[in-house]
Parts: sequence; C-alpha cells; structure tokens
Amino acid sequence: MASPIYDFAKKYSQSGTARFHMPGHKGRTLHGLEALDLTEIRGADYLFGAQGVIAESESQTAELFGAAKTLYSTEGSSLCIKTMLAVADRCRPDRSERMLVIAPRNVHKAFINACILLDIEVCWVYPAGGSRSLCSSGVTPEDIAAAADSCPRTPDAVYITSPDYLGFIADISGTAKVCKSRGMTLIVDNAHGAYLRFLGEDIHPLTLGADMCCDSAHKTLPCYTGGALLHISRSAPAAFGECAKLMMSMFASTSPSYLIMESLDLCSDYLSKNYRADLADCVRRTALCRQRLAECGWKTVGDECCKLTVAAGECGISGDELGDKLREHGIEPEYTDPDFVVLMTTPFNTEEDYLRLEQALARIPARSGSPAVFDVIPKALVRMPIRRAALAHSREVCVDDAPGCICGMTVTSCQPSVPIAVSGEEITADIIKILKRYGVLRISVL
Repeated sequence: MASPIYDFAKKYSQSGTARFHMPGHKGRTLHGLEALDLTEIRGADYLFGAQGVIAESESQTAELFGAAKTLYSTEGSSLCIKTMLAVADRCRPDRSERMLVIAPRNVHKAFINACILLDIEVCWVYPAGGSRSLCSSGVTPEDIAAAADSCPRTPDAVYITSPDYLGFIADISGTAKVCKSRGMTLIVDNAHGAYLRFLGEDIHPLTLGADMCCDSAHKTLPCYTGGALLHISRSAPAAFGECAKLMMSMFASTSPSYLIMESLDLCSDYLSKNYRADLADCVRRTALCRQRLAECGWKTVGDECCKLTVAAGECGISGDELGDKLREHGIEPEYTDPDFVVLMTTPFNTEEDYLRLEQALARIPARSGSPAVFDVIPKALVRMPIRRAALAHSREVCVDDAPGCICGMTVTSCQPSVPIAVSGEEITADIIKILKRYGVLRISVL
C-alpha cells in the first residue's frame, strides 16, 4: 500500500525548496522531525477539503476498515466525537426539537462538550444489573431498548463507549439491532479499540453495525499522539459522508498537524502488511502474561485481549498503591484508581517489558481482599439543560458545601475523563461521596 502523505513530505524535505511559509522552523533541525513538518502548501492537500494525497490516504484507510468513508483527525477522538454528533444532528429527518441522545454514563468528557456546543439533550441509561465502576457501564441492549421506550419521544441516536477504560466490550451487535428497529443512529466511541478490526475474529464496531465510530489510533496503533480515525459505515445514510468534513472543520484547528497525518498514513501501510501477524503474537503474549499474573494471585477483569486490568482492590491493595509500586520497578501503567490498575499492550511491547511486569508482580504480594464494591452512579436529577448550565455564571465551592446545588461545569476524574456530575444536575450526598473517592474536593456550582 502507498503512503502518499508521508511520501510527499519526504520528497519535499529533500527538494531544497526555500520555505517562505509556515511552520516557523522552516524545516531546520531543532527537535529532529522539522523537515517533515508541513503546512497546506501546494501538493500537500488540505485535510478539510481533501482532494489529493490526504484524500488518497483516507480512502486507503477506509478500505482497510471496511468503511464508506474514513476521516483523519489530528486532534484525537475528541474531535471525532464532536463531529459524529454534529453529523447525526444535521442529518436527522426531524429537527423541530433539540437532538435527543441515549448514552450510558461512562462517556468521555468530549461527549459532554459536544452536547454543550450542539445543545443536545441526553437521556442517561443505567444498567439494570448495576455499574461496574465509574469507568465501565455494563449497559445491555435490553437496557438501551427500555430507555428508548421510556423517553417521551423516539431518541435520535444512541451513543456507546466500547471498549471502556477497564477493557469491557459492549454488545454492539445487539445494540445495533435495537437501534435499527427504532430508527436510531448508533454512534460508538471506539477510542481504545482500533485494533479490533484485525483480530482473528473482526469485532470492530463498524463491522458489528455501528453507523459511525471513532478510533484513537494513537492509543493502540503506532501513531503519534492525537492521531484518530472517524469511520462512517457503508450502511449509513449517504448524507453522513457528504457533510462530515464540513462538520469536522467547525471544531478543528485550521492548521492540522502533518506529522500526525503522516503517522496515520504510515500506520495504514503497516496495517495492510504485517500487523495481523504481529497482533496475533501480542494477543498470545498478553494471554500468557495474564496467566502468569493469575499464578501469582493477581485477579484480572475485562474482555479486551490487549489490556490487562488488575483488580488490585480484590487482592488486598488499592489500585493507586499498586501503581506506585509498579513505578518503583520501572513500569508506568495506563491508569490507576482505588480499585484497578490498567495496563495496555501492543505489538511494540518487548519481551523484556512483559518479563519486567511479571517479575514485579511476582515480588509484590497479592493478598486476599474484599470483592470490589463498584461506584453506582445515582440516577441524575436534571434541573437544567446541559448547555444552559455549563455556560451560566458559576462559583467554586468545597464539595461539602454543594448538596442541593446545581452543577456548573461538568466534573470529571482524569484520567479517564468520565463525568461524575454533569452540568445542570443537582449535587446530592451520593455524588459527593463519589467525588471524594476520586479526589475531587471542589466543584463548580450555579
């Protein structure tokens, strides 16, 4: 497969052209990549009106993922999420009322920001069986169907985060059937799951029936931070693809990073060649690591084959404490909280990486702990639309002084930027308990 964006940049870097254009470094070495860092010069194409090398590269990537259209983002899945919701809003048949979206509570704050910008109304759906944690929803297709039936009108879209931050994968196929039976668009935040397309069994959301989804390529693929993909299904309305670039340009910088686009371009070339075999090796090695951790007494949870989520709290130690102990052994986890430690693997982890992790956890004693008591997010008491509350004048108070107040700007834990209290909701004693658990001691209220 060709890598047209990178090939153009490399040829230009070797051309000896006098650069009387941005960026300011003019291709001279300071950090090491300047020669390939370009702007929208002639021949380099333009991301939001792509007709040349960018369009060619995006088209090749769309073919790899089985998409009708794939858009590159140099501002992560956050930009893709705003774009997908804007596309769904623009293309819905009845726009007489605000767009109504069903979503489980474990959304990324980019979803909340999109709701603020687009004035979207959200119907939160809660799992009948209880949530696993702040980061994980556990929502089933039956929960989605029940939520849709209880809404005062048919929702315009369903928005799902899968895989979630802990590595649990939602039933996208079942949810897609619910959406199609009710005429709702299915949007999936697949930020952690770009690799799912290339497993022995393709379980990528686009394959399983999503109308649109986004992949944070930089999270699991060899791309620079900020590289992401927005995919539009071949079964989605044609209007989605026709307006997607326009919608994306509304939220994005007019100076997208060519270095990030080049990394996406080269990544697609790699995906078309050796990636499937490399990924299969990674899956096998991760499974062996999981087995060895179990032999040392460590319990892991989740469905993802390239994520090791250690249920530290059930092994007699908090996730945050275990994370600090791993750092003492030269290991940096993706995420820790009071209950879990999340470790992500890719084909670019070395055998030495795995051995260091296995040896460290063999030295750290796993004890008998109590079963994890997951944070149950109480059902929201919505007092005001999200946009109105987020843009209203607010003040910051200690969380102990917040009971009965209305949340101003949405409060998230970072990472994984999942909302604890959303703009316009009443702050209750249960919410305050969760805020404190995740170290949030001050909050914006109206």
